[in-house]
Amino acid sequence: MGQKAKSTGVAWGWQERALEFFSAKAARKRYADRIASENMRRAYDGASRGRMTDGWNTSGTSADAEIAAAGGMLRDRMRDLVRNNPLAAQAVQVLVNNIVGTGIRPRAKTASADQNQKIDALFEQWSMKSDAHGHTDFYGLQALAVREMIEGGDLFAMRRTRRRTRARRVPLQVELFEADHLDDARFDHRTDGSRIDNGIEYDGQGARAAYWLFPDHPGGNSPAFRRKYESVRVTADRVAHLFERQRVQSRGVPWGAPAMRALRDLDDWRIAEMVRKKTEACMVGVVFGDDPETGINSDPGVFDKHGNAIESFQPGMIAHARGKEIKFNNPAATGGIRDWNLVQMLAIAAGFRVPYALMTGDMSQSNFSSNRAGLNEFRRMVEQLQWLTVIPMFCQKVWDWFTEAAWTAGLIPDPVVPVEWAPPKFESVNPWQDAQTDLLETRAGFTTLPQQIGKRGWDHATVLREQKAALDLVDQLGLILDSDPRRVTRQGMFQSEPQDGDTDDTEGNDPPPQETERE
Repeated sequence: MGQKAKSTGVAWGWQERALEFFSAKAARKRYADRIASENMRRAYDGASRGRMTDGWNTSGTSADAEIAAAGGMLRDRMRDLVRNNPLAAQAVQVLVNNIVGTGIRPRAKTASADQNQKIDALFEQWSMKSDAHGHTDFYGLQALAVREMIEGGDLFAMRRTRRRTRARRVPLQVELFEADHLDDARFDHRTDGSRIDNGIEYDGQGARAAYWLFPDHPGGNSPAFRRKYESVRVTADRVAHLFERQRVQSRGVPWGAPAMRALRDLDDWRIAEMVRKKTEACMVGVVFGDDPETGINSDPGVFDKHGNAIESFQPGMIAHARGKEIKFNNPAATGGIRDWNLVQMLAIAAGFRVPYALMTGDMSQSNFSSNRAGLNEFRRMVEQLQWLTVIPMFCQKVWDWFTEAAWTAGLIPDPVVPVEWAPPKFESVNPWQDAQTDLLETRAGFTTLPQQIGKRGWDHATVLREQKAALDLVDQLGLILDSDPRRVTRQGMFQSEPQDGDTDDTEGNDPPPQETERE
């Protein structure tokens, strides 16, 4: 058995020896299973064991178990970095700017256009008073919610029922709570199959039934906050929990977690390098030699011109060592600083999932093509977050609360209203080229005019109505504008109106491409 252990690399352990005493067959089967398991590991370099992977500590714990153990520390460190580190602060701001911008706007999509206009106008009116703290509107709540999700991992929005007034026709407001408000120390498993894990209550089917939240922030230092240490149960239909799911998990983690060590190491290195440079610059030179009065240097040390021993250094200082010879200090040069900083900042940008140029403002590492390719990938990630995380987990829930409250107040006929969301458009890197592409796709039938207007963040019906009103006014005043395609071609040529019976609709239109090229 010793030879087999040597050839396979799997030792015949004390478990096999103890099991062999009772059943040699069972011991051999256990040993064979261990060999098979080790062979499976060897098929993947990442699962190999040996000198090259020593110190690689892993665990098979669930995502919720890992977050419960590390979530609080990750939040505290991430907030400290955002407060004090410019790279972390800018990375968070870039993500908020692109995910939310000026707001992800809803548009009612019922079968009645008039009803849609009425609901949209009601929502815009409610939006101005939607913040329970009275600081901002619904779109400001979106920005703060996304920022809390990125910086703290979680955001809890609570539905607050208010008294209806003339200024507040829809009796609803939304209050935001940081991740710290969840009582993640609360656990309970009941006989009916329901349970409480990390402050979240689940029913027997595994669906979320309630959240256990502290009314005030546990870290508050006001005496009013210290009175409320007990968490309260809030039913799940009153809470919108916003977080990003990267595994099958119940809570989120700060987005900068992969970059935290790199950010901290870069800060420490910069401080150490700055202190070294300051220390080297403090001492300009030292005077060496014998004391001119005694002829000997009986009292070694470094002194100022008055004979006082020097225990600290100042910039530009010249010290004396009981003599006349002067040796000047030459600070050592440090090479490769920019390259090392660049590598670190690239890793930090990757950890935050933002382009390096947007995080640092340094455009020297990219040209037009590479910058556009990087932005395209970043925008795909942003769109995924908008449509798969922010809209269904936060925006849609708030919309459902709004329509239910408006229906309860007798303002709309149905508590469930279909909605279409319009995220803010991305600014074009090459506006003229992108506009030409949109025009060609629309003319070819690949997209529709409402789709092109919608991707710019506008409601196509509103835009077309405004366009018709503007053109009617132009006609009424007898004006011919260069922007009017009914009267002017793309080349700026006047387009005559077709006469009765005229079947040639190409007169005055743009020339074919080949004619344009010949010109």
